[in-house]
Amino acid sequence: MTPYPATLNAPLTLPLTRRTAMLGMLGLAATPAWPAAASAPGAWPVAAHVPGGVVRLALGPSATLPEVFSGDVPVLVVGTPSGWTALVGIPLSATPGQASVTVAWLESQPAPHTLSYTIHDKRYAEQQLKVAPRTVDLSANDLARFEGERAHQQQVMATFSPVPPGQWATPAALHMRVPTPGRRSSSFGLRRVFNGQARNPHSGMDIAAATGTPVVAPLAGRVIDTGDYFFNGHTVWLDHGGGLLSMVCHLSAIGVQTGDVLQAGQRVGAVGATGRVTGPHLHWGVMLNRTMVDPALFI
Repeated sequence: MTPYPATLNAPLTLPLTRRTAMLGMLGLAATPAWPAAASAPGAWPVAAHVPGGVVRLALGPSATLPEVFSGDVPVLVVGTPSGWTALVGIPLSATPGQASVTVAWLESQPAPHTLSYTIHDKRYAEQQLKVAPRTVDLSANDLARFEGERAHQQQVMATFSPVPPGQWATPAALHMRVPTPGRRSSSFGLRRVFNGQARNPHSGMDIAAATGTPVVAPLAGRVIDTGDYFFNGHTVWLDHGGGLLSMVCHLSAIGVQTGDVLQAGQRVGAVGATGRVTGPHLHWGVMLNRTMVDPALFI
């Protein structure tokens, strides 16, 4: 288990593209709320219009790749010229109700316009825990270490790399492998209360497994960071392209280096109990447009 602080998921600012920079000058042409695309059989991620979920927004055909933004953060667009879909990660902190993205470029509607969708409420489970005070209250040295690591982690989470044409043309292209075999010991969204002090909801999936159990890449990608962090322990971050990232934490060993290009199923390390944990397990996180979303939607 990892009591992640709120600041780890703080929103970041990405330099705007030329089209995005034009938004302020052109103004946005408001459009009616478009229906979100339902998940077709065999399509991943599964649509879930709730905090921590993923919305699938049908964009229609376009000879060139559409550009979509959530605020100033690029949104992943998948499909083919015959039909594109925007995949929008919804923050766990999102309030139920109407939300929108900006379509900065679409061949049929080249002027920037908004695309609305509805976020529904979801109540995640809550867990009351009694732990040693040092598990909850950081010492001055531990806090200083975390603060020093935070800026670097935010840079990692801001990674965005273009997706090669045709890479995610099929509905099943984003079907992820579970990184390690084992029992799901803690699900995404679980809110933990330590000694009466509420902490942020769990931002990933915990899988209970013995130390040394192999951990593999859930999807093809490039290693963008490895390190030993206060909360996460030995950690590997993978960039799958288009703002889709994944992380595996608390590893006992790391078997890759930054810059390595991996295929799905290729080993990245082994399960461990490093960082702020109570026992060996794998913490697996998935990030979409800088938002932690439920990994279960991809499997």
